[in-house]
Amino acid sequence: MIPAVVLMTLLWSTDLQAQSVSPPAEDSVRLVDGTTSCSGTVEVFYRGEWSGVCFSWWSMRETKVVCRELDCGNPVAESRGPLIEDGRRGVRLGGCYGNESSIRQCDIIEEPGVCNGEYYHHVTCSESVRLVDGAGLCSGRVEVKSNQSWASVCEADFDRQDAEVVCGELGCGAPAALQGGLYGEGEGQTWDKEFQCKGKESFLLVCDTSDRENNTCLPGNAVGLTCSEPDDVRLVGGSSRCAGGVEWYDQGEWRTVGADGDQEAVGAVVCRQLGCGSTVSVPPGDTTRGVEVICSGSESSLRECWRSSYLLPGLTVICSVQPDISLTDSMGGVSRGHQGSEMFRGYNFTITCSTQPQYPGGCFLLTFTGSNIQQIQPAVNHSAAFLFPAADDSHQGNYSCVYETDVFSHSFSSESELLSLTITASPLPAFIIRHVVVLLILLTSITTSYLYYKPTRRQKRVNRVSSMDLYVNAMEMVSLSSRAEAGPGEERAAQGTE
Repeated sequence: MIPAVVLMTLLWSTDLQAQSVSPPAEDSVRLVDGTTSCSGTVEVFYRGEWSGVCFSWWSMRETKVVCRELDCGNPVAESRGPLIEDGRRGVRLGGCYGNESSIRQCDIIEEPGVCNGEYYHHVTCSESVRLVDGAGLCSGRVEVKSNQSWASVCEADFDRQDAEVVCGELGCGAPAALQGGLYGEGEGQTWDKEFQCKGKESFLLVCDTSDRENNTCLPGNAVGLTCSEPDDVRLVGGSSRCAGGVEWYDQGEWRTVGADGDQEAVGAVVCRQLGCGSTVSVPPGDTTRGVEVICSGSESSLRECWRSSYLLPGLTVICSVQPDISLTDSMGGVSRGHQGSEMFRGYNFTITCSTQPQYPGGCFLLTFTGSNIQQIQPAVNHSAAFLFPAADDSHQGNYSCVYETDVFSHSFSSESELLSLTITASPLPAFIIRHVVVLLILLTSITTSYLYYKPTRRQKRVNRVSSMDLYVNAMEMVSLSSRAEAGPGEERAAQGTE
């Protein structure tokens, strides 16, 4: 009888436990079959079952939301999963903005359907470190996960070797800036250890730590970190690293990038990530087909753009840093006014155009709004100087430099900012100023010569006097010596003779 009662009790308690376990929230997300709790294949709980997410459009924005919802760190990577078997159901995402707290706030969810011949999404998030409140995936305030909560790190407890580990763990490039208070203070606790990384560790939390000497972290000292963008984009087939067909390193190999819609926006992101400026020309692409990428143009790196499974003709991009324009003169006639540069009438001046050494050769075209006349000079050492002998009212106006070169047999140009020049009356006529300058130069030369030759003449006189004294002294010594050798009679005879 007792075993039956015990059995009934066990069954009743098990049923209560089963009833007490509530099912996952609708549209919640999880990662399965990954190496950590913050990596794996994305699944969404939809209408009572876990379904994969079919590959349609995906970017780091969606990955960022998944990482945030799972209380993981930064998104590190996203990739396509293996080809799924026909007939398996899945849901689709219409896209996220990246600031949502959960996937359910994004544009899901269409009716679940069959993902025939498509892919699932794999994502990887950092587990115990993240950058928050930054401009992109590779900048922000450093926070470390401790006891299931996130803590800021004090600047005194963090150095460049620690930063190298964090940047590497987050899939970014080398550290570019490290400063306390750079991205705010945060509202949580502060990490109470000092990191002692050697710079080669794979994860921040495997670095050695020590107790902090001072247990306080003053306001403004929460460390902010900016890493360079990952080295996963390149331009190939051009005359420099800033021109060529776009390739993206994905899943262990370089893949061709294609674009169909706003190609200039994709090109702008590529140029920005490569540090090649923002001026973009997109000549016709080649016949190679690549994965379709769509950008808004404001992304910090190409991995923040949307990617689809469609193949399009490869994208070719030409980048160029905006040329610089500057104004100089040899007589101090340039001044800075409220409306730009001011030049005295009658003075000569030079406008210099220059650019960074991206492409060999090329030329500079100096344009002027006050005239249809344009001056052209070849780029020598990536610059050109345009000399104006005497400023007058006809030189007043706006100037700009246009750098022109040929890349891929395509004429490419980029223009500088405008330089506004105003011609004003000189305080004194120009010829008077020139004569005064010449007289001052002559006076300076004469004074210098006088000061130099005067001590020289004085020294010569001193030398002549010294020579005469030596001669007289020598003669006296000879005379005394002769008298000493003569007898007394001879000496008296000599004196009588004298």
